[in-house]
Amino acid sequence: MAEPILVERRNRIVIVTVNRPERRNAFDLATAEAIYKVFKQFDADDTLDVAVLTGAGGNFCAGADLHALAGGEKRPFLAAGDFAPMGCTRLKLSKPVIAAIEGYAVAGGIEVASWCDMRVAAKSAVFGVFCRRFGVPLVDLGTIRLPRLIGHSRAMDLILTGRPVKADEALQMGLANRVVEDGKALEAATEIAEQLSAFPQICMRADRLSAINQWSLDWDEATKNEMNGGLPAVQKEAITGAGRFSSGTGRHGKF
Repeated sequence: MAEPILVERRNRIVIVTVNRPERRNAFDLATAEAIYKVFKQFDADDTLDVAVLTGAGGNFCAGADLHALAGGEKRPFLAAGDFAPMGCTRLKLSKPVIAAIEGYAVAGGIEVASWCDMRVAAKSAVFGVFCRRFGVPLVDLGTIRLPRLIGHSRAMDLILTGRPVKADEALQMGLANRVVEDGKALEAATEIAEQLSAFPQICMRADRLSAINQWSLDWDEATKNEMNGGLPAVQKEAITGAGRFSSGTGRHGKF
């Protein structure tokens, strides 16, 4: 039996591929457990900076494997710990994950895509809460992340109707960050990952976590949290970076 999750390292980047193309990369329990383990390992690995998540066979993820659920497979639905029905969606990582989306990212698949920090979609990619048709709820934080990503009104449109959203509309509403030619999502997402990996990591990770954590904090707490996270970057990276700038590196917005 093929491994449900494939892992490929490229320097300081890891590419994680959901490998169930016969099910449009829908997650059964074994897949959820495998992807959870992979991302826990990624976050703990000091030799890796960025992960790219994609799917095999032309689709990102069609959600939970309803065949497995219909056959009696049990999933952990209670919010105890950080293991979710789709495995990874309750994890709070310290490093970024970029979704490379070809084909369908629907039902639980849109929740996994929303868990990622950025989404690069191929032109023919389709997003949607397709599980609306079968009475399967969003229990992988889709009802929380979608409103935060695209606004309450647009999120309610997707959540209530379950309608398909193509890549161009997803880009317009902020669900997709970039749209590329079909077959190029992984390449484009990997290029972004390489760019992120080249930045000073303490600073980038601190800014990322502050942006995530501020949702659950009031203004004063968020202000303190931002400063507490940023101070190590000032001490360990910013002064050196200012020296590089002063010597001529990166002038006029050059990256």
